[in-house]
Amino acid sequence: MADALDPAGAHAVIRPEAVRFISYAYEWSFGQLRDAALLTLEAQDAALAAGFTLRDASAYNVQFHGGRPILIDSLSFERATPGAPWIGYRQFCEHFLAPLALMAHRDVRCGLLLRDFLDGIPLDLAARLLPRRTLLDVGLASHIHAHARAQRRHAGSAASAARGPTMSPLRHAALIDSLRRTVARLRWEPAGTEWADYADHTSYDDAAARSKDELVRRYLEAAGGEIVWDLGANTGRHSAVAGRLGREVVAWDVDPAATERHYRAVRRDGLTNVLPLLVDLGNPSPGLGWAHEERRSFLDRADADTVIALALVHHLAISRNVPLPMLADLFARLAPNLIVEFVPKADPMVQRLLATRQDVFPDYTLEGFRTALGERFEVLEEAGIEGSERTILRLRRR
Repeated sequence: MADALDPAGAHAVIRPEAVRFISYAYEWSFGQLRDAALLTLEAQDAALAAGFTLRDASAYNVQFHGGRPILIDSLSFERATPGAPWIGYRQFCEHFLAPLALMAHRDVRCGLLLRDFLDGIPLDLAARLLPRRTLLDVGLASHIHAHARAQRRHAGSAASAARGPTMSPLRHAALIDSLRRTVARLRWEPAGTEWADYADHTSYDDAAARSKDELVRRYLEAAGGEIVWDLGANTGRHSAVAGRLGREVVAWDVDPAATERHYRAVRRDGLTNVLPLLVDLGNPSPGLGWAHEERRSFLDRADADTVIALALVHHLAISRNVPLPMLADLFARLAPNLIVEFVPKADPMVQRLLATRQDVFPDYTLEGFRTALGERFEVLEEAGIEGSERTILRLRRR
């Protein structure tokens, strides 16, 4: 196919590279969404300089690949009409600026609104949810509050749609610069949540932590394969173990602060094969959009050779009341190889979970766990973590 191309009349020939794993904005941390927003503005700025424009500014045009956001929709570029406003402006505000502002000024969990609003968070809703102090922020006052009022004022007005070109190149550049500065000012610090600080407050001492790292490394080498899903990845300690072995890692966690800290570490260290993402395994990303097929579900995207689930089972089994056989079924649907940690009831972390509820989990024992897994997996190896009552098992799907 490449030999048949005639680049003589082309400015450039693009050879696309496959993105290994598709993620969605409602699975991104605050920093990931913010970086995707800044990338989109950078692309629009570069397009304008070359006489082009982005005709849309959807968050779904961005994917994370090789440790960084990339724009994947080259068909979004078209030649700019002189004087025309940026047609993607409203979409950018709904897909990026509104959720980021809500995450920064209200609650970081507002990013999950993007699961319900696939076309972006409506600006009138964002304006009502944002605190009044955001009216004092010039960028948010202009691009969300005033923008929402203008939408209401001109709703259904054919006249406003027929006005024609109204934006000079200078105003267009000023708009992009204002959006960039507004996004760049938005901040959220991932501190103080229970699970973001979990790695600093476990029942392990340093020797036990090293023992666990070595077991995970050895079991990953024995399992082989190229792709690892780290469930309950927290801030990514064991995702990094898999990454150092050359595996491609998708690292899932329920906690926005832990995922944000993990993403910042990935960016800081220049890792290209670890992708931190948000998921609640008790309510994972469903199939969404038209016929539930526009955005694939968490399970439909499962492509791992190995799943690692460390310090996770007790949270799902006790906090979320998921029976152990159902956990085994989930693991078996995700990958043929499993590396999993069992944390017994005597462990301080399990005692914390049981402190405020009745212990109705008679099968929550190591033997009960082996039995539940045995329906779907064969146990290949298991070992205790030094200085701990915890056990790590390596299994293969039957």
